[in-house]
Amino acid sequence: MDLGLKDRVAIVAASSQGIGKATALAFAAEGCKLAICARNCDALRRVAEQIEGRHGTEVLAQVADVSDPQAVKRFVAAVGERFGRIDICVTNAGGPPAKQFLEIDSDLWRKAFDLNLLSVISFAREVIPWMQKQKWGRIITVTSRSTRQPLPNLILSNTIRTGVLGLVRSLANDFGRDGILVNNVGPGATRTERFEQITSGRAQASGRSKEEVIADFVNDTATGRIGEPEEVAQTIVWLASERANSITGQTILTDHGSYRGL
Repeated sequence: MDLGLKDRVAIVAASSQGIGKATALAFAAEGCKLAICARNCDALRRVAEQIEGRHGTEVLAQVADVSDPQAVKRFVAAVGERFGRIDICVTNAGGPPAKQFLEIDSDLWRKAFDLNLLSVISFAREVIPWMQKQKWGRIITVTSRSTRQPLPNLILSNTIRTGVLGLVRSLANDFGRDGILVNNVGPGATRTERFEQITSGRAQASGRSKEEVIADFVNDTATGRIGEPEEVAQTIVWLASERANSITGQTILTDHGSYRGL
């Protein structure tokens, strides 16, 4: 199926590993030009080299902390200068730490806000004018299934990332007539570095083995397995494509059926 993405310019944030990396590679496979950012310079460089070596596509890789609005501003400006257009923006960032409510001070709340909500606001503010010029654009946020079903010990994520849904719906309403579609993808348990951290932490806190903790996640799904970053990436790429041009303001869960609501 032709997704209509060849030569589109796609920004993928936090793309040095996990879902971000898988998403960048998936866009490259469709013939997109890529702009990727992350805080880890060496890991980001390796991803850029992998994309160029595997797909031969043009890549702009720049170190940036997405929780810093000025860093996002500089990065997006560099993308516009390099490619002359911005078609797709995938906002992505690592999740806040697992904590109980009474363990969280104001500084941690602020850091979670900056990382997981302000970063999305910053990217949207910078890319929307580019998309308005061409009357075409896709903004896709990556959050968590916790936006639909709060998860234990993840109150920072449960709270802050839910705010992204309000932003997504509002931007979809405000900019749909400009040809800009805005959607959210909410992964469930996915084999990433963060999943390793969460399962290790729960195992240590409970005195159980890590295998037993992972089995809990598996048993919570309808399919009986943990997701892979590439599966989330394919959903993101499809949402960015011409094949999904009637979908905006929505949240698509890639959680193997672990959310049991309607």
